[in-house]
Amino acid sequence: MEPQSLFDAAGDEAAAFSAPLAVRMRPRSLDELAGQRHLLGPGAPLRRLVEGDAPLSLILWGPPGSGKTTIAQIVSHATQRRFVQLSALTAGVKDVRAVIEAARHELGFTGRQTVLFIDEVHRFSKTQQDSLLAAVEDRIVTLVAATTENPSFSVVSPLLSRSLLLTLEPLTEDDLREVLRRALTDERGFAGAVTLSAEAEEHLVRLAAGDARRALTALEAAAGSAAASSPEAGGRTEIDLATAETAVDQAAVRYDRDGDAHYDITSAFIKSMRGSDPDAALHWLARMLVAGEDPRFIARRLIIFASEDVGMADPSALQVAVAAAQAVALIGLPEGRINLAQAVIHLATAPKSNSSIVAVDAAIADVRAGRTGAVPVALKDSHYPGAKGLGHGKGYRYPHDDPNGVLEQQYPPDEAVGRDYYQPGRHGAERAVAERIGRIRAIVRGSTGG
Repeated sequence: MEPQSLFDAAGDEAAAFSAPLAVRMRPRSLDELAGQRHLLGPGAPLRRLVEGDAPLSLILWGPPGSGKTTIAQIVSHATQRRFVQLSALTAGVKDVRAVIEAARHELGFTGRQTVLFIDEVHRFSKTQQDSLLAAVEDRIVTLVAATTENPSFSVVSPLLSRSLLLTLEPLTEDDLREVLRRALTDERGFAGAVTLSAEAEEHLVRLAAGDARRALTALEAAAGSAAASSPEAGGRTEIDLATAETAVDQAAVRYDRDGDAHYDITSAFIKSMRGSDPDAALHWLARMLVAGEDPRFIARRLIIFASEDVGMADPSALQVAVAAAQAVALIGLPEGRINLAQAVIHLATAPKSNSSIVAVDAAIADVRAGRTGAVPVALKDSHYPGAKGLGHGKGYRYPHDDPNGVLEQQYPPDEAVGRDYYQPGRHGAERAVAERIGRIRAIVRGSTGG
């Protein structure tokens, strides 16, 4: 198998010009790489690997468009190694073994090492991944494997232990602006023949959602649309917001993550769930996602809502919200949108109760007002030496010794006796709590009132 490198195409001007913009603008060195600054500083592992020519295998974990394929190409180009690319979608064990055999031949006859880039390595079976182990161990190949899934779950442990794991972050909005502006001015891109309005740039940045390839693909489509609609422009084309919207077939979302619209849409999202309207809540969720909102922000709001607005009416709501947040952190977007949607639907359709926030706020108000006091002697810690001599724990009654599991005993300080902070609602699972809380209080307080 012959090495395949995009840098070979870049050397041929005709081939490079006919290639997609995202291919033409692929960075040729670490200095051209957008984002990933945590991997590029002096002495950072990636820079040492490239500049020091160390034969170290890599596993690159990051979202789409964050630069995994680009880094593999840079490693190959900077170290003058032979570069071979396989896709885990189409390659099998036979293909892997053929590459390894060719790499062994190349190393033996020319001394040149081979960089084997495997895209979407998480799609390789355990057997396919195991077939790489000996070649990686003996450094017949320098493996650069890319994955969008957590390698701890998707890559076999022996391969993971033989490789350096580098975690790539989604590109920031500033990173994406840099990518777009370079494409507009660079000779490999539009060489100044195309300009981009500020509104159109912001639209493309939002739609890209941290993905450089998506940003460049949208820019190329918009440039083509602008050129077709203004053939009389004299060789210079401006892309405005309307053109950008039309080209990518998606309307610009009026959403400023640092401005009023951010807070307005977030407020509408929360209030739609509180009002038990899942359809409206899903609309606002979609608005935030399309606008490029950090899904972790959305997940945090769901966790808060689960206790603040659903609470004891459906205790499983908090579990659902936390699970959605963990799922989003594990798999990211775009798949994470499904987990968020499930949580939104659950929370919006769940029975509602704000008793948890009302209860804790009432207790905090009492504490701040000075309604505090000493811990009752029976509840004080009696485990350390000398505690019993002070009378700590004396008179404590162990609830599990009572057949009902509930018995008379003072738990709050004197100043807070009889304060009913928790006022259960009458919806969902909390209805049963409301029915028994009075009986529990009567027993604990030694009264028939409640």
